[in-house]
Amino acid sequence: MTADNPFDALPAPSPYPLTSRYYGVPVAVHTEPDGRQVPYLRRRLLPGPDGLTPLAEHTVGAGDRPDLLAQRYLGSADQWWRIADANPVLDPRELTATPGRRITVALPGAVPGVGRA
Repeated sequence: MTADNPFDALPAPSPYPLTSRYYGVPVAVHTEPDGRQVPYLRRRLLPGPDGLTPLAEHTVGAGDRPDLLAQRYLGSADQWWRIADANPVLDPRELTATPGRRITVALPGAVPGVGRA
């Protein structure tokens, strides 16, 4: 009689750190006509705004940049993508292009918070 290994149920480790926007994005393999295999990342789906917990609302001022705001609010400049995910922009530069614009800074997905009012 063999016992199931509980570690078999764990997902494969991600090649990206937990703080990366690519963490958890599955790797797929494309096979070229000559048989060569090319690994690639599948599409990263953006989280819905209802799945994020707002941390702050920021009014853009002159000189603001997404990386500087991420350092200020999230403690790491390389987390700018979290701010971009929380706001409806196609290009992250749009976040701070217009002084006076109000943008949302949200907690990372799955981090509990106070929720939306």
